[in-house]
Amino acid sequence: MYLTMKHIGKILISLLVISGLFCSCSGLLDIDQHGATSPETFYKTDEEAEEAITAVYAKFAGIYYNYYFVKNLLSDDFWCGGGGRGDNSDLEKLNEFTFSADHPMIRDVFKNYYEVLYLSNIVLKYVPDGSPIQKRARAEARLFRAFIYIDLISLWGTPPLVDKPLEPSEYKQPNGDPEALWSLVETDLKDAIASGSLEEKSGVNDNSSYRVKLQFAKALLGKAYVFQQKWSDACTILDDMIDDGKYDLYRGDYQDILMYNAENNCESLFEVNRLNDPNNAFTNWSLLSAMLGWRGDRMSIASGVYPNCWGFCNPKKDLYDAFVSVEGKDGYRLNATMKSFDKLLAQGDKILDGKEMYDHEGYFWWKNRVLADEMILGGWFSSHNNYRYMRYAEVLLLAAEAHVKGGDKAKAANYLNAVRTRAHLSELGSVTMDDVMTEKRLELCGEGVRFQDMQRWGIAADRLKDQGKQIPWFASNGTTRWEVYNKSLYGYKTGKHELLPFPETEVTLNPNVKQNPNW
Repeated sequence: MYLTMKHIGKILISLLVISGLFCSCSGLLDIDQHGATSPETFYKTDEEAEEAITAVYAKFAGIYYNYYFVKNLLSDDFWCGGGGRGDNSDLEKLNEFTFSADHPMIRDVFKNYYEVLYLSNIVLKYVPDGSPIQKRARAEARLFRAFIYIDLISLWGTPPLVDKPLEPSEYKQPNGDPEALWSLVETDLKDAIASGSLEEKSGVNDNSSYRVKLQFAKALLGKAYVFQQKWSDACTILDDMIDDGKYDLYRGDYQDILMYNAENNCESLFEVNRLNDPNNAFTNWSLLSAMLGWRGDRMSIASGVYPNCWGFCNPKKDLYDAFVSVEGKDGYRLNATMKSFDKLLAQGDKILDGKEMYDHEGYFWWKNRVLADEMILGGWFSSHNNYRYMRYAEVLLLAAEAHVKGGDKAKAANYLNAVRTRAHLSELGSVTMDDVMTEKRLELCGEGVRFQDMQRWGIAADRLKDQGKQIPWFASNGTTRWEVYNKSLYGYKTGKHELLPFPETEVTLNPNVKQNPNW
Protein backbone atom coordinates (compact mmCIF):
# COMPACT_ATOMS: atom_id res chain seq x y z
CA MET A 1 0.00 0.00 0.00
CA TYR A 2 1.26 3.43 -0.94
CA LEU A 3 1.30 6.31 1.53
CA THR A 4 0.83 9.97 0.66
CA MET A 5 2.73 12.61 2.60
CA LYS A 6 -0.55 13.69 4.18
CA HIS A 7 -1.17 10.13 5.34
CA ILE A 8 2.35 9.85 6.72
CA GLY A 9 2.02 13.11 8.62
CA LYS A 10 -1.13 12.00 10.33
CA ILE A 11 0.33 8.56 11.00
CA LEU A 12 3.30 10.13 12.74
CA ILE A 13 1.02 12.26 14.87
CA SER A 14 -0.89 9.13 15.84
CA LEU A 15 2.25 7.23 16.69
CA LEU A 16 3.56 10.02 18.90
CA VAL A 17 0.73 9.43 21.38
CA ILE A 18 1.54 5.73 21.71
CA SER A 19 3.87 4.89 24.53
CA GLY A 20 2.86 1.42 25.57
CA LEU A 21 0.19 -0.63 27.20
CA PHE A 22 0.52 0.11 30.88
CA CYS A 23 1.12 3.09 33.09
CA SER A 24 4.36 3.88 31.26
CA CYS A 25 2.16 5.60 28.70
CA SER A 26 0.23 7.81 31.12
CA GLY A 27 2.56 10.78 30.78
CA LEU A 28 1.94 11.32 27.11
CA LEU A 29 -1.73 10.44 27.22
CA ASP A 30 -2.42 12.91 30.02
CA ILE A 31 -1.22 15.90 27.99
CA ASP A 32 -4.09 18.16 26.99
CA GLN A 33 -4.41 18.41 23.23
CA HIS A 34 -5.36 22.04 22.69
CA GLY A 35 -7.08 22.61 19.39
CA ALA A 36 -6.76 18.99 18.32
CA THR A 37 -9.53 17.03 16.71
CA SER A 38 -10.90 14.39 19.06
CA PRO A 39 -11.06 10.71 18.06
CA GLU A 40 -14.83 10.82 18.53
CA THR A 41 -15.17 13.35 15.72
CA PHE A 42 -12.24 12.60 13.42
CA TYR A 43 -12.71 9.03 12.11
CA LYS A 44 -15.94 9.58 10.18
CA THR A 45 -15.07 9.81 6.49
CA ASP A 46 -13.64 7.27 4.06
CA GLU A 47 -10.42 9.26 3.84
CA GLU A 48 -10.05 9.27 7.62
CA ALA A 49 -10.78 5.55 7.78
CA GLU A 50 -8.05 4.98 5.21
CA GLU A 51 -5.65 7.09 7.23
CA ALA A 52 -6.47 5.14 10.38
CA ILE A 53 -5.80 1.72 8.84
CA THR A 54 -2.75 3.08 7.02
CA ALA A 55 -1.30 3.86 10.46
CA VAL A 56 -1.68 0.16 11.33
CA TYR A 57 0.13 -0.88 8.15
CA ALA A 58 2.86 1.69 8.78
CA LYS A 59 3.48 0.55 12.34
CA PHE A 60 3.44 -3.09 11.30
CA ALA A 61 6.06 -2.34 8.65
CA GLY A 62 8.45 -1.17 11.36
CA ILE A 63 8.44 -4.27 13.58
CA TYR A 64 10.37 -6.63 11.33
CA TYR A 65 13.96 -6.13 12.52
CA ASN A 66 13.42 -7.30 16.10
CA TYR A 67 10.76 -9.76 14.95
CA TYR A 68 13.26 -11.45 12.62
CA PHE A 69 16.10 -11.83 15.09
CA VAL A 70 14.06 -12.88 18.11
CA LYS A 71 12.17 -15.53 16.19
CA ASN A 72 15.12 -16.97 14.28
CA LEU A 73 17.96 -16.78 16.80
CA LEU A 74 15.92 -18.62 19.42
CA SER A 75 15.71 -21.59 17.06
CA ASP A 76 18.18 -24.43 16.51
CA ASP A 77 18.91 -23.41 12.91
CA PHE A 78 21.32 -20.49 13.31
CA TRP A 79 24.43 -19.23 15.02
CA CYS A 80 24.40 -15.64 16.15
CA GLY A 81 27.43 -14.71 14.01
CA GLY A 82 29.10 -11.34 13.69
CA GLY A 83 32.75 -10.35 13.97
CA GLY A 84 33.61 -11.95 17.29
CA ARG A 85 32.55 -12.42 20.88
CA GLY A 86 30.66 -9.36 22.07
CA ASP A 87 30.07 -7.94 18.59
CA ASN A 88 26.35 -7.87 19.41
CA SER A 89 25.66 -9.14 22.90
CA ASP A 90 21.89 -8.78 22.53
CA LEU A 91 21.86 -11.26 19.66
CA GLU A 92 24.28 -13.58 21.46
CA LYS A 93 22.03 -13.66 24.53
CA LEU A 94 19.05 -14.63 22.39
CA ASN A 95 20.94 -17.36 20.61
CA GLU A 96 22.52 -18.76 23.77
CA PHE A 97 19.50 -18.42 26.10
CA THR A 98 21.30 -16.11 28.51
CA PHE A 99 18.83 -13.24 28.07
CA SER A 100 16.95 -11.71 30.98
CA ALA A 101 13.62 -9.97 31.39
CA ASP A 102 15.18 -6.64 30.42
CA HIS A 103 16.46 -7.87 27.03
CA PRO A 104 15.90 -4.88 24.70
CA MET A 105 14.86 -6.82 21.59
CA ILE A 106 12.31 -8.97 23.42
CA ARG A 107 11.03 -5.80 25.09
CA ASP A 108 10.73 -4.03 21.74
CA VAL A 109 8.87 -6.90 20.09
CA PHE A 110 6.38 -6.87 22.97
CA LYS A 111 6.05 -3.08 22.89
CA ASN A 112 5.71 -2.92 19.11
CA TYR A 113 3.03 -5.60 19.18
CA TYR A 114 0.95 -3.58 21.64
CA GLU A 115 1.43 -0.46 19.55
CA VAL A 116 -0.06 -2.32 16.58
CA LEU A 117 -2.89 -3.44 18.86
CA TYR A 118 -3.45 0.15 19.98
CA LEU A 119 -3.79 1.40 16.41
CA SER A 120 -6.01 -1.53 15.45
CA ASN A 121 -8.24 -0.82 18.44
CA ILE A 122 -8.48 2.84 17.40
CA VAL A 123 -9.86 1.72 14.04
CA LEU A 124 -12.34 -0.66 15.63
CA LYS A 125 -13.61 1.85 18.17
CA TYR A 126 -13.84 5.00 16.08
CA VAL A 127 -14.22 4.06 12.42
CA PRO A 128 -17.92 3.56 11.64
CA ASP A 129 -19.17 0.28 10.22
CA GLY A 130 -20.65 2.12 7.28
CA SER A 131 -19.16 2.49 3.80
CA PRO A 132 -17.25 -0.27 1.98
CA ILE A 133 -13.93 1.48 2.75
CA GLN A 134 -14.82 1.78 6.42
CA LYS A 135 -15.89 -1.86 6.59
CA ARG A 136 -12.64 -2.93 4.91
CA ALA A 137 -10.57 -0.89 7.38
CA ARG A 138 -12.34 -2.55 10.29
CA ALA A 139 -11.87 -6.05 8.85
CA GLU A 140 -8.17 -5.40 8.25
CA ALA A 141 -7.76 -4.10 11.81
CA ARG A 142 -9.27 -7.32 13.14
CA LEU A 143 -6.86 -9.35 11.03
CA PHE A 144 -3.83 -7.44 12.30
CA ARG A 145 -5.01 -7.74 15.90
CA ALA A 146 -5.39 -11.49 15.51
CA PHE A 147 -1.96 -11.82 13.87
CA ILE A 148 -0.36 -10.02 16.81
CA TYR A 149 -2.17 -12.04 19.45
CA ILE A 150 -1.21 -15.38 17.88
CA ASP A 151 2.40 -14.42 18.51
CA LEU A 152 1.80 -12.87 21.92
CA ILE A 153 -0.03 -15.95 23.20
CA SER A 154 2.38 -18.52 21.75
CA LEU A 155 5.47 -16.63 22.96
CA TRP A 156 4.34 -15.12 26.29
CA GLY A 157 1.41 -17.35 27.27
CA THR A 158 -0.80 -14.87 29.14
CA PRO A 159 -0.33 -11.42 27.59
CA PRO A 160 -2.87 -8.81 28.76
CA LEU A 161 -6.04 -8.84 26.68
CA VAL A 162 -6.61 -5.37 25.25
CA ASP A 163 -9.45 -5.11 22.78
CA LYS A 164 -10.11 -1.37 22.98
CA PRO A 165 -8.22 1.91 23.51
CA LEU A 166 -7.65 2.11 27.25
CA GLU A 167 -8.67 4.91 29.56
CA PRO A 168 -6.00 6.05 32.06
CA SER A 169 -7.75 4.11 34.80
CA GLU A 170 -7.42 0.93 32.74
CA TYR A 171 -3.71 1.00 31.92
CA LYS A 172 -2.67 -1.61 34.48
CA GLN A 173 -4.19 -4.62 32.80
CA PRO A 174 -3.60 -8.08 34.33
CA ASN A 175 -2.42 -11.22 32.58
CA GLY A 176 -4.88 -12.47 30.03
CA ASP A 177 -6.66 -15.79 30.23
CA PRO A 178 -5.45 -18.03 27.37
CA GLU A 179 -8.96 -19.24 26.57
CA ALA A 180 -10.26 -15.67 26.33
CA LEU A 181 -7.23 -14.60 24.30
CA TRP A 182 -7.66 -17.39 21.77
CA SER A 183 -11.38 -16.65 21.64
CA LEU A 184 -10.59 -13.05 20.66
CA VAL A 185 -8.26 -14.28 17.90
CA GLU A 186 -10.90 -16.63 16.54
CA THR A 187 -13.69 -14.06 16.75
CA ASP A 188 -11.62 -11.38 15.05
CA LEU A 189 -10.68 -13.64 12.16
CA LYS A 190 -14.17 -15.11 11.76
CA ASP A 191 -15.67 -11.61 11.74
CA ALA A 192 -13.08 -10.37 9.25
CA ILE A 193 -13.78 -13.34 6.97
CA ALA A 194 -17.56 -13.07 7.30
CA SER A 195 -17.55 -9.32 6.69
CA GLY A 196 -17.08 -9.75 2.96
CA SER A 197 -14.91 -6.64 3.10
CA LEU A 198 -11.39 -8.03 2.82
CA GLU A 199 -9.85 -7.84 -0.61
CA GLU A 200 -9.50 -11.05 -2.59
CA LYS A 201 -7.20 -11.67 -5.51
CA SER A 202 -8.83 -12.07 -8.91
CA GLY A 203 -6.56 -15.02 -9.63
CA VAL A 204 -3.36 -16.77 -8.66
CA ASN A 205 -1.09 -14.27 -10.38
CA ASP A 206 -2.91 -11.11 -9.33
CA ASN A 207 -0.41 -9.00 -7.37
CA SER A 208 -2.05 -5.65 -8.00
CA SER A 209 -2.71 -4.83 -4.35
CA TYR A 210 -0.58 -5.06 -1.25
CA ARG A 211 -3.45 -5.11 1.24
CA VAL A 212 -4.08 -8.09 3.52
CA LYS A 213 -6.42 -10.55 1.85
CA LEU A 214 -9.32 -12.82 2.73
CA GLN A 215 -7.19 -15.93 2.30
CA PHE A 216 -4.58 -14.56 4.69
CA ALA A 217 -7.30 -14.31 7.33
CA LYS A 218 -8.32 -17.92 6.66
CA ALA A 219 -4.70 -19.05 6.92
CA LEU A 220 -4.24 -17.25 10.24
CA LEU A 221 -7.43 -18.79 11.61
CA GLY A 222 -6.15 -22.21 10.58
CA LYS A 223 -2.83 -21.47 12.28
CA ALA A 224 -4.65 -20.42 15.46
CA TYR A 225 -6.59 -23.69 15.42
CA VAL A 226 -3.40 -25.73 14.89
CA PHE A 227 -1.70 -23.94 17.78
CA GLN A 228 -4.68 -24.89 19.97
CA GLN A 229 -4.78 -28.47 18.63
CA LYS A 230 -8.27 -27.95 17.26
CA TRP A 231 -7.56 -30.31 14.44
CA SER A 232 -11.02 -30.61 12.91
CA ASP A 233 -11.54 -26.84 12.80
CA ALA A 234 -8.05 -26.39 11.37
CA CYS A 235 -8.70 -28.94 8.63
CA THR A 236 -11.95 -27.25 7.63
CA ILE A 237 -10.66 -23.69 7.31
CA LEU A 238 -7.29 -24.59 5.78
CA ASP A 239 -8.94 -26.87 3.21
CA ASP A 240 -11.29 -24.00 2.43
CA MET A 241 -8.40 -21.58 1.96
CA ILE A 242 -6.53 -24.02 -0.27
CA ASP A 243 -9.64 -24.82 -2.31
CA ASP A 244 -10.17 -21.11 -2.99
CA GLY A 245 -7.41 -21.53 -5.58
CA LYS A 246 -6.14 -17.95 -5.19
CA TYR A 247 -2.61 -19.01 -4.23
CA ASP A 248 -0.10 -21.53 -5.48
CA LEU A 249 3.49 -22.52 -4.84
CA TYR A 250 6.00 -20.32 -6.62
CA ARG A 251 7.25 -22.15 -9.72
CA GLY A 252 10.23 -20.00 -10.54
CA ASP A 253 13.78 -20.62 -9.33
CA TYR A 254 13.52 -21.52 -5.65
CA GLN A 255 16.63 -19.51 -4.80
CA ASP A 256 14.65 -16.38 -5.65
CA ILE A 257 11.63 -17.16 -3.49
CA LEU A 258 12.50 -14.53 -0.84
CA MET A 259 14.34 -12.17 -3.19
CA TYR A 260 13.21 -8.87 -4.63
CA ASN A 261 12.70 -10.27 -8.13
CA ALA A 262 9.99 -12.57 -6.74
CA GLU A 263 8.15 -10.08 -4.55
CA ASN A 264 4.41 -10.52 -4.15
CA ASN A 265 4.48 -13.75 -6.11
CA CYS A 266 1.64 -16.27 -6.22
CA GLU A 267 2.80 -17.85 -2.95
CA SER A 268 3.08 -14.76 -0.80
CA LEU A 269 0.16 -14.23 1.58
CA PHE A 270 1.49 -11.02 3.07
CA GLU A 271 4.65 -9.00 2.79
CA VAL A 272 5.59 -5.44 3.68
CA ASN A 273 6.17 -3.54 0.49
CA ARG A 274 9.44 -1.65 0.20
CA LEU A 275 10.06 0.51 -2.87
CA ASN A 276 13.13 0.86 -5.05
CA ASP A 277 13.02 4.63 -5.03
CA PRO A 278 16.37 6.49 -4.97
CA ASN A 279 14.54 9.74 -4.22
CA ASN A 280 13.23 8.28 -0.95
CA ALA A 281 16.02 5.87 -0.05
CA PHE A 282 15.74 6.57 3.66
CA THR A 283 12.18 5.25 3.74
CA ASN A 284 13.79 1.82 3.32
CA TRP A 285 16.55 2.42 5.86
CA SER A 286 17.10 -0.72 7.87
CA LEU A 287 19.99 -2.41 9.61
CA LEU A 288 18.62 -5.82 8.68
CA SER A 289 20.33 -6.14 5.32
CA ALA A 290 23.68 -5.06 6.75
CA MET A 291 23.32 -7.50 9.62
CA LEU A 292 22.31 -10.54 7.55
CA GLY A 293 24.75 -10.25 4.67
CA TRP A 294 28.03 -12.17 4.64
CA ARG A 295 30.98 -10.86 6.64
CA GLY A 296 32.51 -8.85 3.83
CA ASP A 297 35.73 -7.80 5.56
CA ARG A 298 36.84 -11.45 5.71
CA MET A 299 35.77 -12.61 2.26
CA SER A 300 36.43 -12.19 -1.42
CA ILE A 301 33.02 -12.20 -3.08
CA ALA A 302 32.43 -12.73 -6.79
CA SER A 303 28.80 -13.91 -6.86
CA GLY A 304 26.98 -10.56 -6.64
CA VAL A 305 26.45 -10.72 -2.86
CA TYR A 306 26.85 -7.31 -1.27
CA PRO A 307 30.37 -7.24 0.21
CA ASN A 308 30.04 -4.78 3.10
CA CYS A 309 27.84 -6.61 5.61
CA TRP A 310 28.36 -7.96 9.09
CA GLY A 311 27.66 -11.70 8.97
CA PHE A 312 24.93 -12.40 11.53
CA CYS A 313 22.57 -15.39 11.49
CA ASN A 314 24.75 -18.14 10.01
CA PRO A 315 23.13 -21.52 9.35
CA LYS A 316 24.21 -24.44 11.50
CA LYS A 317 25.68 -27.70 10.30
CA ASP A 318 22.74 -29.38 12.01
CA LEU A 319 20.37 -27.64 9.60
CA TYR A 320 22.60 -28.56 6.67
CA ASP A 321 22.66 -32.19 7.81
CA ALA A 322 18.85 -32.19 8.11
CA PHE A 323 18.67 -31.11 4.46
CA VAL A 324 21.23 -33.71 3.37
CA SER A 325 19.34 -36.51 5.12
CA VAL A 326 16.31 -35.71 2.93
CA GLU A 327 17.78 -34.28 -0.27
CA GLY A 328 21.44 -35.29 -0.44
CA LYS A 329 24.38 -32.88 -0.76
CA ASP A 330 23.26 -31.71 -4.18
CA GLY A 331 19.63 -31.18 -3.21
CA TYR A 332 17.84 -28.53 -5.22
CA ARG A 333 16.26 -26.76 -2.26
CA LEU A 334 19.34 -27.21 -0.06
CA ASN A 335 21.60 -25.39 -2.49
CA ALA A 336 18.99 -22.70 -2.99
CA THR A 337 18.86 -22.19 0.78
CA MET A 338 22.53 -22.25 1.84
CA LYS A 339 25.96 -22.81 0.37
CA SER A 340 28.40 -25.27 1.85
CA PHE A 341 32.07 -24.31 1.82
CA ASP A 342 32.80 -26.34 -1.30
CA LYS A 343 29.81 -24.83 -3.10
CA LEU A 344 30.99 -21.38 -2.05
CA LEU A 345 34.40 -21.95 -3.57
CA ALA A 346 32.87 -23.38 -6.73
CA GLN A 347 30.99 -20.15 -7.42
CA GLY A 348 34.11 -18.00 -6.96
CA ASP A 349 33.61 -16.78 -3.39
CA LYS A 350 36.13 -17.51 -0.66
CA ILE A 351 37.33 -16.64 2.83
CA LEU A 352 40.46 -14.52 2.79
CA ASP A 353 43.66 -16.37 3.68
CA GLY A 354 44.28 -16.45 7.40
CA LYS A 355 40.82 -15.14 8.28
CA GLU A 356 38.23 -16.85 10.47
CA MET A 357 34.46 -16.55 10.52
CA TYR A 358 32.99 -16.27 14.03
CA ASP A 359 29.99 -18.35 15.05
CA HIS A 360 30.27 -20.18 11.78
CA GLU A 361 30.60 -23.80 10.62
CA GLY A 362 31.27 -23.11 6.95
CA TYR A 363 27.68 -22.74 5.73
CA PHE A 364 26.56 -19.53 4.07
CA TRP A 365 22.97 -18.31 3.97
CA TRP A 366 21.63 -17.97 0.43
CA LYS A 367 17.83 -18.07 0.66
CA ASN A 368 17.45 -14.32 1.21
CA ARG A 369 21.03 -13.30 0.48
CA VAL A 370 21.81 -9.62 0.32
CA LEU A 371 22.76 -8.60 -3.23
CA ALA A 372 24.65 -5.55 -4.36
CA ASP A 373 22.04 -4.61 -6.95
CA GLU A 374 19.18 -4.50 -4.41
CA MET A 375 20.84 -1.65 -2.51
CA ILE A 376 19.29 1.72 -3.21
CA LEU A 377 22.04 4.21 -4.04
CA GLY A 378 24.52 1.44 -3.18
CA GLY A 379 23.97 1.80 0.56
CA TRP A 380 23.93 -1.23 2.84
CA PHE A 381 21.08 0.14 4.98
CA SER A 382 18.68 0.60 2.10
CA SER A 383 17.68 -2.73 0.57
CA HIS A 384 14.35 -2.57 -1.22
CA ASN A 385 13.58 -6.28 -0.79
CA ASN A 386 10.17 -6.79 0.80
CA TYR A 387 9.67 -8.32 4.24
CA ARG A 388 7.77 -11.63 4.05
CA TYR A 389 5.42 -12.77 6.80
CA MET A 390 3.65 -15.85 5.48
CA ARG A 391 3.82 -18.09 2.42
CA TYR A 392 1.40 -20.58 0.93
CA ALA A 393 3.88 -23.37 1.67
CA GLU A 394 3.28 -22.75 5.38
CA VAL A 395 -0.46 -23.08 4.81
CA LEU A 396 0.02 -26.45 3.08
CA LEU A 397 2.23 -27.70 5.91
CA LEU A 398 -0.18 -26.48 8.59
CA ALA A 399 -2.93 -28.34 6.75
CA ALA A 400 -0.75 -31.45 6.49
CA GLU A 401 -0.17 -31.35 10.24
CA ALA A 402 -3.87 -30.87 10.95
CA HIS A 403 -4.82 -33.82 8.76
CA VAL A 404 -2.15 -36.10 10.22
CA LYS A 405 -3.50 -35.30 13.68
CA GLY A 406 -7.08 -35.51 12.42
CA GLY A 407 -6.61 -38.91 10.82
CA ASP A 408 -6.81 -38.12 7.09
CA LYS A 409 -3.27 -39.07 6.18
CA ALA A 410 -4.07 -39.26 2.47
CA LYS A 411 -4.97 -35.58 2.36
CA ALA A 412 -1.96 -34.81 4.57
CA ALA A 413 0.23 -36.59 2.01
CA ASN A 414 -1.27 -34.53 -0.83
CA TYR A 415 -0.39 -31.28 0.88
CA LEU A 416 3.05 -32.36 2.03
CA ASN A 417 3.91 -33.82 -1.36
CA ALA A 418 3.03 -30.57 -3.10
CA VAL A 419 5.83 -28.90 -1.15
CA ARG A 420 8.20 -31.84 -1.66
CA THR A 421 7.55 -31.94 -5.42
CA ARG A 422 8.41 -28.26 -5.73
CA ALA A 423 11.66 -29.10 -3.92
CA HIS A 424 12.41 -31.76 -6.59
CA LEU A 425 11.77 -34.61 -4.15
CA SER A 426 9.80 -37.79 -4.68
CA GLU A 427 6.34 -38.12 -3.19
CA LEU A 428 5.78 -39.97 0.06
CA GLY A 429 3.20 -42.73 0.06
CA SER A 430 2.23 -42.09 3.65
CA VAL A 431 2.95 -39.20 5.99
CA THR A 432 3.81 -39.14 9.69
CA MET A 433 4.11 -36.24 12.08
CA ASP A 434 7.90 -36.62 11.87
CA ASP A 435 7.64 -36.07 8.11
CA VAL A 436 5.66 -32.87 8.67
CA MET A 437 8.09 -31.60 11.29
CA THR A 438 11.09 -32.29 9.05
CA GLU A 439 9.55 -30.76 5.95
CA LYS A 440 8.43 -27.65 7.80
CA ARG A 441 11.91 -27.10 9.20
CA LEU A 442 13.52 -27.36 5.77
CA GLU A 443 10.96 -25.39 3.79
CA LEU A 444 10.50 -22.51 6.23
CA CYS A 445 13.93 -22.19 7.83
CA GLY A 446 14.82 -18.56 8.46
CA GLU A 447 11.19 -17.45 8.22
CA GLY A 448 10.40 -17.08 11.90
CA VAL A 449 8.29 -20.18 12.55
CA ARG A 450 10.75 -22.74 13.93
CA PHE A 451 10.99 -21.69 17.59
CA GLN A 452 7.23 -21.61 18.16
CA ASP A 453 6.88 -24.94 16.38
CA MET A 454 9.56 -26.48 18.58
CA GLN A 455 7.81 -25.22 21.69
CA ARG A 456 4.40 -26.57 20.78
CA TRP A 457 5.83 -29.88 19.50
CA GLY A 458 7.64 -30.37 22.80
CA ILE A 459 11.11 -30.69 21.28
CA ALA A 460 12.60 -27.33 22.24
CA ALA A 461 14.15 -28.41 25.54
CA ASP A 462 16.06 -31.29 24.00
CA ARG A 463 17.07 -29.48 20.83
CA LEU A 464 18.22 -26.27 22.54
CA LYS A 465 19.66 -27.45 25.86
CA ASP A 466 23.28 -27.10 24.66
CA GLN A 467 22.79 -23.87 22.72
CA GLY A 468 25.74 -21.55 23.28
CA LYS A 469 27.90 -23.92 25.33
CA GLN A 470 30.50 -23.96 22.58
CA ILE A 471 31.05 -21.57 19.69
CA PRO A 472 32.60 -22.41 16.30
CA TRP A 473 35.18 -20.47 14.31
CA PHE A 474 35.53 -21.42 10.64
CA ALA A 475 38.86 -20.84 8.90
CA SER A 476 39.83 -20.18 5.30
CA ASN A 477 41.35 -23.67 5.02
CA GLY A 478 37.96 -25.27 5.69
CA THR A 479 38.54 -26.30 9.32
CA THR A 480 36.44 -25.51 12.39
CA ARG A 481 37.72 -24.82 15.89
CA TRP A 482 35.51 -24.58 18.97
CA GLU A 483 35.55 -22.32 22.02
CA VAL A 484 33.91 -23.83 25.11
CA TYR A 485 32.14 -21.60 27.65
CA ASN A 486 30.75 -22.05 31.15
CA LYS A 487 28.26 -24.75 30.36
CA SER A 488 25.96 -24.06 33.30
CA LEU A 489 25.12 -20.58 32.07
CA TYR A 490 24.08 -21.43 28.55
CA GLY A 491 21.26 -23.24 26.84
CA TYR A 492 17.50 -23.69 27.16
CA LYS A 493 16.30 -24.31 30.73
CA THR A 494 13.22 -26.47 31.25
CA GLY A 495 10.69 -24.71 33.45
CA LYS A 496 11.82 -21.28 32.27
CA HIS A 497 12.26 -20.92 28.54
CA GLU A 498 8.90 -22.38 27.54
CA LEU A 499 7.72 -18.76 27.65
CA LEU A 500 9.48 -15.47 27.06
CA PRO A 501 9.66 -13.05 29.99
CA PHE A 502 7.34 -10.09 30.15
CA PRO A 503 9.57 -7.01 29.83
CA GLU A 504 10.94 -5.95 33.18
CA THR A 505 9.74 -2.37 32.66
CA GLU A 506 6.17 -3.52 32.14
CA VAL A 507 6.18 -5.75 35.21
CA THR A 508 7.71 -2.97 37.31
CA LEU A 509 5.19 -0.37 36.19
CA ASN A 510 2.22 -2.69 36.24
CA PRO A 511 1.97 -4.81 39.41
CA ASN A 512 -1.09 -6.55 37.97
CA VAL A 513 1.08 -8.46 35.51
CA LYS A 514 2.51 -11.65 36.97
CA GLN A 515 5.90 -12.56 35.50
CA ASN A 516 6.32 -15.90 33.75
CA PRO A 517 7.88 -18.71 35.81
CA ASN A 518 11.53 -18.45 36.85
CA TRP A 519 12.15 -15.04 35.33
